[in-house]
Amino acid sequence: MADRFRELLKTRDYIIFDGAMGTMLQAAGMKMGETPEVLNITRPELLVSIAGQYYNAGSDVVYANTFGANRYKLEECGKSVEELVTAGIVNAKKARDTVKPDGLVALDVGPIGQLLEPTGVLSFEEAYDIFKEEILAGKDADVIVIETMTDLLETKAAVLAAKENSNLPVFVTMTFEENKRTFTGCSVSAMVLTIVGLGVDAIGVNCSLGPDQLAPIVEEIGKWSDIPVIVKANAGLPDPVTNEYDVTPEQFVEDYKQMLKFGARIFGGCCGTNPEYIRAVKAMLVEAQKNNE
Repeated sequence: MADRFRELLKTRDYIIFDGAMGTMLQAAGMKMGETPEVLNITRPELLVSIAGQYYNAGSDVVYANTFGANRYKLEECGKSVEELVTAGIVNAKKARDTVKPDGLVALDVGPIGQLLEPTGVLSFEEAYDIFKEEILAGKDADVIVIETMTDLLETKAAVLAAKENSNLPVFVTMTFEENKRTFTGCSVSAMVLTIVGLGVDAIGVNCSLGPDQLAPIVEEIGKWSDIPVIVKANAGLPDPVTNEYDVTPEQFVEDYKQMLKFGARIFGGCCGTNPEYIRAVKAMLVEAQKNNE
């Protein structure tokens, strides 16, 4: 299945990723402070259902519920990285096999949760080792996605761990603020030149901002990148009282249209999005494809 993604890139104008996992888990009653990845074992039917909903909505690639499945974050939950990563991939594959047999399952790798030296206490070697453990545990995935990264050095550790311990396609998305820099000050050009140089298959941005605010960042990525560009925007910003996000699926895809001009080829959603948003993204891309023919 790993080659299927590279085949998709050659044969399709656009590829559709999934929407938010955390938003769906919270809607299903996940409590504050609960470790989301433990649900892979305690509520597998919920994770199968969420993955199935995204495949049904049009996702070609669905992320397994493994975003925080590293040994630092799982320290106190009583489960190992291997147990939770394996269960997460099994759940997503179960949905895939039922709903969309030609769909792909991604091992989702998020930040460790601790800053690297010199800002923090984690050495590059320790970070690499933490990521390596996740990569090896996720060997049965079809692709690897490293997402929501803000530190270029940590991102580099994750990519090297993926490239040196797996033959799967690797995607990277970092999280930028409106000033076109990440929280730790990484610029768009530094990200693209460093990470593309490590041989990843696609690069882009996820989280932090709504689609309209992300457009200048996507434009900048497109200028520097000669590989496919990924966009996974938030559904705007959450209301501080209701926690509802302020961009509707209709507005979301309206704002996404401009990304097509900047060379984006891979689309999904991050915080606040759900299968309804992915359905709207799919309809917009089908329309765009027709207009290209």
